[in-house]
Amino acid sequence: MHWELSDEQELFASSLREWISAKFPTDTVRELQATGDSSRFADALIGEGWWGVGYPEEAGGQGGGVLELALAAREFGRAAVPDSRWLAAALVAPLLGDQELAAQLAGDQKFALALRADRAPTWAPLTIDGATVSGTVTHVLGAVDADVFVVPVEGADGPGWVRVAASAASLSATNLLDRSRAAATVEFSGAAADGFVAHDDGPFSRTSALAAILVAADALGTAERMLELAVDYSKQRKQFGQFIGAFQAVKHAAAQMLVAVESSYSIALYAAAAVDAGLPDADTIAAVAKAQVTKVVADVAESSLTVHGAIGYTWEHDLHLFYKRAKLDRTLYGAPGTWNERIAASLLDEPAATT
Repeated sequence: MHWELSDEQELFASSLREWISAKFPTDTVRELQATGDSSRFADALIGEGWWGVGYPEEAGGQGGGVLELALAAREFGRAAVPDSRWLAAALVAPLLGDQELAAQLAGDQKFALALRADRAPTWAPLTIDGATVSGTVTHVLGAVDADVFVVPVEGADGPGWVRVAASAASLSATNLLDRSRAAATVEFSGAAADGFVAHDDGPFSRTSALAAILVAADALGTAERMLELAVDYSKQRKQFGQFIGAFQAVKHAAAQMLVAVESSYSIALYAAAAVDAGLPDADTIAAVAKAQVTKVVADVAESSLTVHGAIGYTWEHDLHLFYKRAKLDRTLYGAPGTWNERIAASLLDEPAATT
């Protein structure tokens, strides 16, 4: 089954792709990675109206839902743009109040969820003592740009979420394989906390599903671009007097990459639509997207690198931008094995592992 987009969704995706190509071509992306500028892209999204797509109009958004967010993530993956701030904003959104969400969509306040990006989202609260929070959270995506952290806590009032000003936390940048993502270790030591909200599985479950779907959609975009690069290169490079694209082994590699891309397209977008539709098994479908898409896309990266040969290993060639992004997507917010365990637990109606 091939997932079909509406005309409006097709127009949104193609328009966003054209905008990114014009504003953030590969040379600009390389410049942003070299300088560590993680906010220029997000500021442009806000300034030109793309930031609010996927959020309700009553909160200041442009309308749409998770499917529109997934389409955006796909385009960001295709262009390897630095979108950690956008992804961090999408994941924390289900845990924000209406006014907080409106402030975030307007660009007036930047929230980030104090959640580890190197494992599948799990409830891992810090200790709250009175009105102060202490503890350390590693690999927090979007931490370097945040104004406020939404922190899971466990204290006398039970489990919940509090807000902690970024200025009250200590940050140390984390180096990731993919330079287009910015993360940091965040340490709270007696940091003042306010805005306690009791823990609710509903919003956190949506955050978990969003993490799975948006990373899968990003991986889909990188796979599409790596396939294009491999096919284009196979029409340029010659061996034994003919283009390598004429060799059967290269044709088979390209065909396998195409199958992976086509299947990933329908899996990732169906998962987004399932969440929008409120299907009872939407969380399991999201887990399937994360497990299946990011795994096969990592394989696409290897195949594309093989087609390119030695030039694919060089810094000068664009392939490495997408290769590294695809490899990080495989483990970002949990490796496929972890999500497969969640799928199995759901099917067997058993609790999933927490690591």
